[in-house]
Amino acid sequence: MTSPVSTEGARPGGRGEKVIETDHSALLIACASGDRSALKAIVDAEGGRMLGVARRMLRRSDLAEDAVQDALVLVWRRAGQFDPARGSAKGWLYTILRNRCLTMLRSEEREVTSDAADVDVTPVPEVLASAYGGLDDATGLRQCLDRLDGPTRDAILASYVLGYSHGEIAGRLDSPLGTIKARMRRGLLKLRECLS
Repeated sequence: MTSPVSTEGARPGGRGEKVIETDHSALLIACASGDRSALKAIVDAEGGRMLGVARRMLRRSDLAEDAVQDALVLVWRRAGQFDPARGSAKGWLYTILRNRCLTMLRSEEREVTSDAADVDVTPVPEVLASAYGGLDDATGLRQCLDRLDGPTRDAILASYVLGYSHGEIAGRLDSPLGTIKARMRRGLLKLRECLS
């Protein structure tokens, strides 16, 4: 019996080298049943190409990474909607990615440019400190935020108070994108535990 992840065959060209082919349909069916290893196999097989497609469409690496992550979350959530009768599984994956990229491009086009005099030039750390300082000391949220280290708290506040994407937070707080994503993930888990 073959694995849903791969099948082996001879490389076209006849040198007998093995090529691993991914059965995307089987992986999506496995995702629909809650198999996390199937999503990992999709990421391993297509993640690099998906990132390349997103970079070409968005022309920004930080947005491309966000688009791929968002698309993979959608793939996980909607895997049960995949219908092999309507098209290929690989095509379905890239359609989700393409739609996510187009949505991001549209939202950027809707951003209205303002006169320089109308733009709030308050530095981000001051805005975050003001938002954090504005919370009543007795609230559960303030007490839980107090338990986080400063950079993690700033990343979470930048996301929820200022509405920044991970890429924008990384740029504004001068930190690597991966570091910001890790801080956000760990910080939100700690907040959830603390508030429950």
